[in-house]
Amino acid sequence: MTTSVPSRHIVLDGTTNFRDLGGYTGHQGRTVRWRVLFRSDHLAGLTPQGLQALQALGIRRSADFRGELERSTDAYLWEGLTTHALTVEPTVVQKALALVHSGGSLSVKDTVVMMQETYRHFVRDNAAQFARLFTLLLEEDAPTVFHCTAGKDRTGWAAALILEALGVARHDIEQDYLLTNQYYQRPAAMAARAALTVPQEILQVLWRVQPEFLASAYALVEQEYGGVPAYLHDVLGLDTAAQNELRMRYLQA
Repeated sequence: MTTSVPSRHIVLDGTTNFRDLGGYTGHQGRTVRWRVLFRSDHLAGLTPQGLQALQALGIRRSADFRGELERSTDAYLWEGLTTHALTVEPTVVQKALALVHSGGSLSVKDTVVMMQETYRHFVRDNAAQFARLFTLLLEEDAPTVFHCTAGKDRTGWAAALILEALGVARHDIEQDYLLTNQYYQRPAAMAARAALTVPQEILQVLWRVQPEFLASAYALVEQEYGGVPAYLHDVLGLDTAAQNELRMRYLQA
């Protein structure tokens, strides 16, 4: 007798990068529960069918990592969904795009370095917002989706931190992170606007993920904080009791 495995990528009309974090092997060989932790690109484009599918998943909370301008440009307010703004401004990317728009030059190598610096900002300057996500997850284990605009960078680091706290192997975390390149599709209108001023090879870096991006965050955690366990405990405030509680809530018994 075979047991069907739930789909990791969920087709939700109005999103392209909506995924379930379930199924990975975590602490003491216990599996991350399916259908309670979701990561996504933003939810403002959900169609009525997409919203119905979201509601059918039982999702009651969203954690929105977008900056203020991003949230105001693509706002959403869906019935039955409580949204928490965990603002992480995309400041490094904004400065780089402003440089290009003003006639400055930006190489592919420059863009990769810029993205690595973005991830280091997550670690050093935005820890409070990621800690707030864990606070929400510890309040109750209601199905929750966390997202940014594309569901790849801020969301990718948040997913990595959650899976680390649940004891998932680094290899599986990296593979989950890279799934964005398989699923995320840039909205056609946004892609057309960007292509008017930003070279395509630069956009390819900005709109995809690379192992080097995530690795830069991990490297800073090692260098400045003594590793992931210390970072989770000392910076994000996840003491032993909190980590045990997370594992009780989000790992299969």
